[in-house]
Amino acid sequence: MRQPGSRHSTNWGLAEFESATKAGQAGDYTTVGFIFEKYRDNVRTAFELLRKEEPDPDRHGNSYRQLELQVRRGVREVEETLVVVPDPVRPPLQIVRQDLISFDDELIRLLFPRRTKDLQKVPSPPEAKP
Repeated sequence: MRQPGSRHSTNWGLAEFESATKAGQAGDYTTVGFIFEKYRDNVRTAFELLRKEEPDPDRHGNSYRQLELQVRRGVREVEETLVVVPDPVRPPLQIVRQDLISFDDELIRLLFPRRTKDLQKVPSPPEAKP
């Protein structure tokens, strides 16, 4: 497996998802939680490495897009798991889910920056008076 964030690494989360699925099928939800926490940590590492190696998302959009797709899939996997896990395991998975959503939001923001500096400062159109 290649280093997360590497230009050639597009499916580095698949092995973790498969391991989580197998552990879930065996009823080992604690291991499922640990696997998704490790996945989240790998996402963090990949994100930091990508920002360091390719700081300009406009010039290296494909790398950022690949990571964003990977993170989005991770969010889906965690959400699907949250439906079936027992209550004691849910809080850590909910934290992992929220962390992954935050990474996804940041990647989307970097890929598609707003064209105006502050949308709230843009005046609203005047209302038509009868």
